Amino acid sequence: MCGIAGWVDYERDLTQERDVAQRMTATMAKRGPDAEGLWLSPRAALGHRRLSIIDLEGGRQPMIAAENGAPVAVLIYTGEVYNFRELRAELEALGHRFETRSDTEVVLHAYLQWGASFPERLNGMFAFALWDERAQELLLVRDRLGIKPLYYRPTATGVLFGSEPKAILANPLAPPVVDADGLRDLLVVAKTPGRAVFRDMREVRPGHVLHVRKEGITERRYWALEARPHTDDLATTIRTVRELLEDIVARQLISDVPLCTLLSGGLDSSVVTALAQRALVAEGAGPVRSFSVDFVGQTQNFQPDDFRASPDAPFVADVARHVASAHSDIVLSADELADPAVREAVLAARDLPLSFGDLDASLYLLFRAIRNHSTVALSGESADEVFGGYLWFHDAEAVAAETFPWIAFRRKRSGASSRSLPTLLDSGMLQKLELGDHVRQHYREAISEVPRLPGETGHERRMREFCHLHLTRFLPTLLDRKDRMSMASGLEVRVPFCDHRLVEYVFNTPWSMKTFDGHEKSLLRAASADLVPRSVLERRKSPYPSTQDPAYNQALRGQIGRLLEGKDAPILPLLDVERARAFAAGEGTGSVEVDRAQMEQALMMDAWLARYEVRVVL
Repeated sequence: MCGIAGWVDYERDLTQERDVAQRMTATMAKRGPDAEGLWLSPRAALGHRRLSIIDLEGGRQPMIAAENGAPVAVLIYTGEVYNFRELRAELEALGHRFETRSDTEVVLHAYLQWGASFPERLNGMFAFALWDERAQELLLVRDRLGIKPLYYRPTATGVLFGSEPKAILANPLAPPVVDADGLRDLLVVAKTPGRAVFRDMREVRPGHVLHVRKEGITERRYWALEARPHTDDLATTIRTVRELLEDIVARQLISDVPLCTLLSGGLDSSVVTALAQRALVAEGAGPVRSFSVDFVGQTQNFQPDDFRASPDAPFVADVARHVASAHSDIVLSADELADPAVREAVLAARDLPLSFGDLDASLYLLFRAIRNHSTVALSGESADEVFGGYLWFHDAEAVAAETFPWIAFRRKRSGASSRSLPTLLDSGMLQKLELGDHVRQHYREAISEVPRLPGETGHERRMREFCHLHLTRFLPTLLDRKDRMSMASGLEVRVPFCDHRLVEYVFNTPWSMKTFDGHEKSLLRAASADLVPRSVLERRKSPYPSTQDPAYNQALRGQIGRLLEGKDAPILPLLDVERARAFAAGEGTGSVEVDRAQMEQALMMDAWLARYEVRVVL
């Protein structure tokens, strides 16, 4: 997997900036605990931290292609290319010779053969920087769905870049400043493609290549979702989905280190686990290891709500028995979830207070425990976006709302006004930010990008919009979360449902076919009917679990109280202090979930402002 960091400057001599380049690279140590590399030239500094997955000895980076002893191109790379074996064979037929078994060397040779168009040939999750010494040009490349992160910050004479913001912030040229636009992006759960919260910092957009030359920076899109007629009948569509999933999971099992699956007892993770088990057993390599997260007393004391009708544990057990995986439960307590040290670790992984609260804490703790046994995990992320699984896909009010459907659904459930969601932040500051206008403008921009089929109208047209909104504005937030929490422990998480072939195919499948039997994710259920137990096939969609232990909210109230007792907490100027005092005293809204989210947000923002010494400019 790995982490990358770098600096290109067309005026200063970067061979004299080793210490700064080393500091930038060192920030990626958790992403790459196994090895470190740094390459310097007058115009470029490229740093790499490695998590060894494929060809443990031969895949060291930065990787250099040379002619007559002189560097031609230098690559630092993070991710996995799942079709690297086919590409390697094609390149060998064209005369290329390889010294390693790594996919990194295949990517480097693909550039030498096909130039800047080569990302279109890659199937996988990746983000990389490639310096062409001959042309004195840097390419920054990100995969189609944005599974792997890649940030950059233009300077007056070049660019800084890295897998995470912290790599860029380690350079004195990038002070941690956040303005009104950055705060808006923090407070609205709808990803703005290309934006990165810190002022002047950007993300390479999914499916894009950035060209950095002395003359400036240009951006080129190499992939986007397209609207195409779907001509397959239902039986053929179901069969195609199954065949794609079998091929995808088999490809993503390639690893030279221990591998496992994440199992929640929901349909998505169960399908991945079942397919992984079948593929491994067929190779004589099973059983697959599987891991789940649970909370002390959760099953015995579970209370159903609008999102979660049942606890995960019984379904996890059903799947583990059914597929015969080697399963382990990671059981967490409220004290662990509320531990400020865990919050600090989550923040250090994210660089931003984009917290899902106890969901982030439990995911981080789960991954930390898994890393003691496995280095690679397969996850069911993005199946809901691809197949239409979320509750709001099937909620008439959310479908009709002229805003992001997940925001409309949350407002409906929380009883919030049409302009905002509950928060402990100062109402005057929120008014100044005009979040309602920001959401409306962002929503209009997102809708304008949706590809259309001629003559497509009514509900089918609207549900195409729904799917596109989720894949481009909602899924990136979840992928960021999964990447940061896993890489903070040096664990690579692969996401089979993000394979662009599956995404393209299902995106163009009519909504009537995606819900042909009246259930959410009908196509996925039909394609996997023989893989998972009936209990899972019939289970209602249940999101990632959240603890129901009252001790967790009590711990948050205590932490809010202690924050308010101090006089120097950096969050105080941004906080509705009286409302926060009421929460600390247990006088919240009456909704455990809504109260928890507000307290978690305030605590995380305070920790962020302090840790990163952020200067807020409104």
